[in-house]
Amino acid sequence: MVNPPIDQVMPNGKWAFGDDVTDVFDNMLERSIPQYQIMRQACFDLAVKYQQQDTAIVDLGCSRGEAMAPLVDRFGAYNTFVGVEMSPPMLDAIRDRFKSQITSGIVDIRDMDLRREFPAVRASVVLSVLTLQFTPIEYRLRIVKNIYDHLVPGGALILVEKVLGASADIDETVVRIYYQLKAQNGYSQDQIERKRLSLEGVLVPVTARWNEELLALSGFREIDCFWRWMNFAGWVAIK
Repeated sequence: MVNPPIDQVMPNGKWAFGDDVTDVFDNMLERSIPQYQIMRQACFDLAVKYQQQDTAIVDLGCSRGEAMAPLVDRFGAYNTFVGVEMSPPMLDAIRDRFKSQITSGIVDIRDMDLRREFPAVRASVVLSVLTLQFTPIEYRLRIVKNIYDHLVPGGALILVEKVLGASADIDETVVRIYYQLKAQNGYSQDQIERKRLSLEGVLVPVTARWNEELLALSGFREIDCFWRWMNFAGWVAIK
């Protein structure tokens, strides 16, 4: 297996998921998200638990398809799959990856703005892995309500987000530890700072409690945190 290209992106201006980011995205996530493989495996295991035959599995902000691929391999004979993405280079990459499954009708990749619309499906699993944080706060309740409305009873939303600490002091501490992790993974201080500045106002995290209240307000009654590392967290919410 060929190793993915190494992330050397040095953004100028606001963050965008352009060709340069798309080309190195797998390596970027591996080095930027703590316990990345553990988180990915947990999302997969939960999706396996809540998958229901003859329903859709939806991946919001599907990027290059890393979350969707093992589920397509496992359940391609039993489910349809809908990936939602807005970045043209990411759309090209994932459509190329699933070319045969798209042709056979198993996978459908949508260029869709979740602020305005949602796939018209009956879903048993919806993945939102590091996606909601890139949408303006004022649209998040609408998006999560749309997720709830399109889930079948017993279906699950698997939500992973970067989060703020519960206080300014705690947040400063966990962010400092997070940047130490990125440095240990080979990023220079200049790269870390350039990406931090580029993401300001584009990636807007909220507290873990705020995310849990958002899920409850949308109708979910069974909500639990299945993974947490400092300023990253994952929840499963059942309809």
